Amino acid sequence: MVKQLCILGSTGSIGTQTLDIVRAYPDRYSVYALCAHRSIDKLVEQALEFKPEVVCIADESLYDALVSRLSSLDCKVWAGSDAIAQVVTMPSVDVVVAAMVGYAGLRPTIDAIKAGKTIALANKETLVVAGEIICDLAMQHHTSILPVDSEHSAIFQSLVGEDRSEIEKILLTASGGPFRTFSLEQMKTVTAADALKHPNWEMGAKITIDSASMMNKGFEVIEAKWLFGVPVEKIQVLVHPQSIVHSAVQFTDGAIKVQLGAPDMRLPIQYALSFPERLASDFPRADLFALKDLTFEEPDLKRFPNLGLAYEAMRRGGNIPCVLNAANEVANLAFREGRCGFLQMSDVISSTMAKAAFIQKPTYEDYVETDKEARKIAESLL
Repeated sequence: MVKQLCILGSTGSIGTQTLDIVRAYPDRYSVYALCAHRSIDKLVEQALEFKPEVVCIADESLYDALVSRLSSLDCKVWAGSDAIAQVVTMPSVDVVVAAMVGYAGLRPTIDAIKAGKTIALANKETLVVAGEIICDLAMQHHTSILPVDSEHSAIFQSLVGEDRSEIEKILLTASGGPFRTFSLEQMKTVTAADALKHPNWEMGAKITIDSASMMNKGFEVIEAKWLFGVPVEKIQVLVHPQSIVHSAVQFTDGAIKVQLGAPDMRLPIQYALSFPERLASDFPRADLFALKDLTFEEPDLKRFPNLGLAYEAMRRGGNIPCVLNAANEVANLAFREGRCGFLQMSDVISSTMAKAAFIQKPTYEDYVETDKEARKIAESLL
């Protein structure tokens, strides 16, 4: 049976690579809906190629232009956040690829879970902000959440056939980003252009900056806690500059299972779409004979305090991870726009976490208000 996909964030890095999988396996996957924020040119190009039933753009000011440019297609054209939340629930949709960036991915993912759709999750902020609600809803609606992040896919693959009660430790790898060897003095003057030069991965701007500051890895620690039901104390980050070991699981008998591969996001995307099968691919292979070293280092929380802030947010619990995410989104954008220094991002996030109101058992409505409050505080600190 052909799986019908709704791709949230189709014009981004994960979305475009998901469409590579659809091209490779047209007998297995088709595109029911394409959704983007405001990249209208790329969205139109995708729609003309894949001819989905629905094309949706979040920025409502672009609706008329999108309708005009897709007039030759027999498809529905929608706009706005309400429309995106609606399209994920359409009866024909089998899998929702949640690849929107940031907090915006939370609401449509919740609606997709309630509609019983399989979730291929690339939007880590969904679990960072509201992990407990998401996991409870997934259990209630018998919905599968399959990780797309390379690290979480590696952990997921290592756990297939294993008893999760026998996990002793999750070993989450990080490349270290472009500033892995920089001193604090050097990091004071780095620019967004410097931070966007990731040594191993091709990603969107926001995620690439998060990787440079190691906030991305902090988010992945929180995400791993919810995905695999492991307390944060059992999740260890290892800096692995070669990005060949994507992550590992250590079990109670001392054995470690490791997933290795070339740094290519199409592999974990394809695995999430095809699970429990493995499909043949022409993706690059990791040549183990060509590897001179596989090295691992302890993360330096003095130079990369964002990782420590993520651990702190998870330990405090409640709505604090939501505060962490909102403050980071504000600081990340400010850094990209030249309104904030690289090291100042951590100061803004830490101060916002200290100032925001704490809620021990937040509801969805509490998360919405927390997000607004934290953004306002963070902006005031810039």
